[in-house]
Amino acid sequence: MLSEVSSQDTPINFGGEAAPKAGADTPNSLDWFKHEGVAKPGLSKDEVVIAVAPAFAEVLTQTMTKIQHKDVLRQIIAGIEEEGLKARVVKVYRTSDVSFCAAEADKLSGSGISVAVQSKGTAIIHQKDQAPLNNLELFPQAPVITLETYRAVGKNAAQYAKGMSPNPVPTVNDQMARVAYQALSALMHIKETKQVVLGKPAEEISVTF
Repeated sequence: MLSEVSSQDTPINFGGEAAPKAGADTPNSLDWFKHEGVAKPGLSKDEVVIAVAPAFAEVLTQTMTKIQHKDVLRQIIAGIEEEGLKARVVKVYRTSDVSFCAAEADKLSGSGISVAVQSKGTAIIHQKDQAPLNNLELFPQAPVITLETYRAVGKNAAQYAKGMSPNPVPTVNDQMARVAYQALSALMHIKETKQVVLGKPAEEISVTF
């Protein structure tokens, strides 16, 4: 993991987002994660849009607890499909903040519901026309999120899309995890933010497992 987050230092403006600089990591091309052009607003009420942050899969490949990004998406999509709905995946470039990724994605979702995931593993469920920080469910402690949690996130997102009021996904609050992973979390966020491209629209992603 440290090899993934170690790179040439690039100034980061924490007052806003920073565009990639010279020396920033070049995204890798992946067989299972294909770009399909600019994402368009969906019209189907039975879809949930999953937004991934700028470095997801192509620069960073796993969460801070070494869960592969491919498996994260696989579980969220499985949870959505178990509820009889469809999942769309987009990559957001304008921000590395998970709440603002979700707020961009729910405008593309036919149901108005989105899930967003940062590369480090933080996740959120969001609803259209709500302020970015006014979420349906937030999963801020990436170190305690498991594959089972991601699947449950997908299921709950789909239930919100169907107009239901599911019980929130159970979460663990581990204060020691925050201390143990604080440095890695900061490094991963810096690397994520280096991939931000101001003004660039989200792109549709096709995934194959």
